[in-house]
Amino acid sequence: AKAREASSRAYAPYTGFRVGAALCFPDGRILVGCNVENASLGLSMCAERNVVGAMVALRLSNPLAIAVSGAPEGGPEVLCPPCGACRQVLMEFAPELIVVLGVGDDISIHRVTDLLPLSFSLRG
Repeated sequence: AKAREASSRAYAPYTGFRVGAALCFPDGRILVGCNVENASLGLSMCAERNVVGAMVALRLSNPLAIAVSGAPEGGPEVLCPPCGACRQVLMEFAPELIVVLGVGDDISIHRVTDLLPLSFSLRG
């Protein structure tokens, strides 16, 4: 529900596709983020990376799960798994993270390691 709510705050004037992400922590805290587009689309920021940035800025760590929700403006919610770049960023900060995806009441639960089995790492 928090990810859906966050998607309504997205800045998506170019694609009209709104994404929200909710990062959940062991103490019950939930941080949210949304996508922010730019006229130079390559400079757009995904909801998942925005919420990770907020986590770092707040000096939080060890999130348990992230929920992601997306929908075209004025349209129904659609399955919205994280893009490859977001998967890599999620792995960097939370390799045990659970990723919750869904459309309405149809929910699927994944480990980020299953979504990105061969992640890049500079750690030996």
